[in-house]
Amino acid sequence: MNPIIRTWLPLAGPVALLGLWSLLVATKAVSPILLPGPGVTLQHLWTVTVSGTMVPDFLATLSRTAQAFAIATVVGVPLGVALGSSVSLYRSVEFLVDFFRSTPSSALIPLFMLFFGITDFNKVAISAFAAVLVVMFNSAYGVMNAKRTRIMAASVMGAGTWQRFRDVLLWESLSQTFVGLRSGISIALVIVVVAEMFIGSENGLGHRIINAQQLLNVKDMYASILAAGVLGYLLNVLFLVLDKRIVHWSGRA
Repeated sequence: MNPIIRTWLPLAGPVALLGLWSLLVATKAVSPILLPGPGVTLQHLWTVTVSGTMVPDFLATLSRTAQAFAIATVVGVPLGVALGSSVSLYRSVEFLVDFFRSTPSSALIPLFMLFFGITDFNKVAISAFAAVLVVMFNSAYGVMNAKRTRIMAASVMGAGTWQRFRDVLLWESLSQTFVGLRSGISIALVIVVVAEMFIGSENGLGHRIINAQQLLNVKDMYASILAAGVLGYLLNVLFLVLDKRIVHWSGRA
């Protein structure tokens, strides 16, 4: 592929989206009252960002997402590695893990409200619950699918159970664990934004989006949605970079 085309190819999607957005507004296929143009929306996003009015909401959502993700990582990775190390143990809880992983976490918001009330921790708790299942499942899958040749080689060289676990299984599972971490932080962000919408909140992008919708401030609503999308994209890019740096041997024999 031509190097110039390869360089500019990632911009094709955003340009196509902006073009379709502009076309819908220009042809009035959607009322301008409900869908302002991309230029107006981006200008509003720039204004509220530079003026600082959106920054507290952005940071509040980022903080809750980071807290939920930290809890999910601390709980999910060790549990996943432990489950993956014992096939019988994993099979005994497989139904529960798959059941709760398949249950929409947003459906559990009323349950979490009963336990934690309308508090800030409630948003973090429901988000961490959603993310921990994804992280745990991927960590367990990574351990169970570790290359048997490396495990056998370690055994032949006299490595004990703990040494094989520490020096082979943990490292072998890292690639799949990072897949879980990337998915986990995305899910954490989604649930945090949803919780900010529907659980009493004084700040956050979700709170800002639902407030703007109720006040028919569509420019601010779309700008806040774009801000949430940018945050999700940046978090995903961060984990892609970490994955390449930390698990640089992934895919090698």
